[in-house]
Amino acid sequence: MNSVLFVVSAADHWTLNDGSLHPTGYWAEELAEPHRLFTEAGWRITIATPGGIAPTIDAGSLAPQAAGGEDRAAAIVAYLDTIGSELDEPRSISDITVADYDVVFYPGGHAPMEDLAVDADSGRIMTEALDSGTILGVLCHAPAAMLAAQRADGSWPFTGYRMTGFTDEEETLGGLAPKAPWLVQSRLVALGADFVAGAAWAEHMEIDRNLYTGQNPASSAALAGAIITAVTAQK
Repeated sequence: MNSVLFVVSAADHWTLNDGSLHPTGYWAEELAEPHRLFTEAGWRITIATPGGIAPTIDAGSLAPQAAGGEDRAAAIVAYLDTIGSELDEPRSISDITVADYDVVFYPGGHAPMEDLAVDADSGRIMTEALDSGTILGVLCHAPAAMLAAQRADGSWPFTGYRMTGFTDEEETLGGLAPKAPWLVQSRLVALGADFVAGAAWAEHMEIDRNLYTGQNPASSAALAGAIITAVTAQK
């Protein structure tokens, strides 16, 4: 049976540049839709967070305008309810062995910018996955977690990798860019990423070797589907 590790932020806020706390968490569709697709493919799923803390859902991600309508929001909530026990009792990322999994997957939301961006355990998981050839799927704001990745020689593992993620344009259109202490796209580019931005809010993903990245919530299903196809082809 194929196995996938979901590394999910445990943060329930994002500290803005004026010191105020913006309520956040994981983005509902970005966890629910890939989880559903991996489950339907018959995969074993493990959810892990920093400290094994139950993750918080970003309430904004369930607003009809954000989720794609009232029916879509209700369907996402209904699915998350079916995996409530998994979300309530995640493993701690400090206890994770990457070699136990076929895929490592990071859903987004602003929360990873608060904790995973500076979490050494998450950085280790990302680095080990990338360097071992394990498929690493990273979605929307979750590429923020790449900032904590570092090889033993101090180099950044993702230098030169083609990738995407939530763009500076999308952060600006969403209204939070002026309040953000930093922006995902800009930070990744500064570190040496080959960042490819698609049209705002449109489905877009990039695949470079074993790194699979999606730009935004609209890319959730496509990214999970591409990973499933790739793993199936390897077997």
